[in-house]
Amino acid sequence: MVNFINTAPLYEVWKETVHRPDWHVVEASPSQLNRMLFDHELDMGLVSSHEYAVHPEKYKLLDDVSISASGAVGSVFLFSTCEPTQLNDRLIILSGQSSTSVSLVKIILEEFYDLFPRYLKGSALDAHNEYANMSGVLAIGDEALLLAQSNIYPHKLDLGEIWYERTSLPFVFAVWAVREEFCRQQPEMVRKIELHLQRCIRQGKKELQDISSKVAGRVSMSQDACYQYLSGIEYDFGPQKKKSLERFIEYLIAREKTEPAAVPLRIFT
Repeated sequence: MVNFINTAPLYEVWKETVHRPDWHVVEASPSQLNRMLFDHELDMGLVSSHEYAVHPEKYKLLDDVSISASGAVGSVFLFSTCEPTQLNDRLIILSGQSSTSVSLVKIILEEFYDLFPRYLKGSALDAHNEYANMSGVLAIGDEALLLAQSNIYPHKLDLGEIWYERTSLPFVFAVWAVREEFCRQQPEMVRKIELHLQRCIRQGKKELQDISSKVAGRVSMSQDACYQYLSGIEYDFGPQKKKSLERFIEYLIAREKTEPAAVPLRIFT
């Protein structure tokens, strides 16, 4: 399970209602979960869409679980010291927490805006202190929420919002991927977990005010601000979300970051 606040409507309900000692939950950043799933340290998990895109033969996707947004997501930002249109050949620090957001910001800048900055992986929270010649920083999750409140940077782009404006599609930041081998060995177990996840999502939406009150302090947000933020996060993986993920993968194919066989999506049934 991703340890960002955006999973709270799902995960808080899971922790309270799912009591299966044989199901061991690991909390980590998307990049850590990507590696663990790829290395067979996990059987399934909420991982970056990019991880599925570059290793589609290893996974199947649960049919109705994602982290996505139809427009502004509120926690995936490109912050900058100048107007984003002036970022050509300037240094941008990239958070190492999510390969999906790294690929998305490059697609937006290079494909949508015809800008070609210089990139360097580093800490999003410390970038303004560590890199004197830095003009922008990609931040995601709780770090993005904290930076958005700090007003350190005069400009910011919400990557979900830009994607929606250019494609008229929601953006899928994370998917629930299951190792192909585990799907074959334990299909009934996969289905049971899938049903629990879907139930938790439905219940979490109904209890969003209470969940917002419970988790807002993690990122120094008011309950109302947290509620507004979590209200914009979507957890389904319907037809438009699948179409959008395939569009994202097609960009990766065109940029030679994955193989054409990555589409169509491989869904667990």
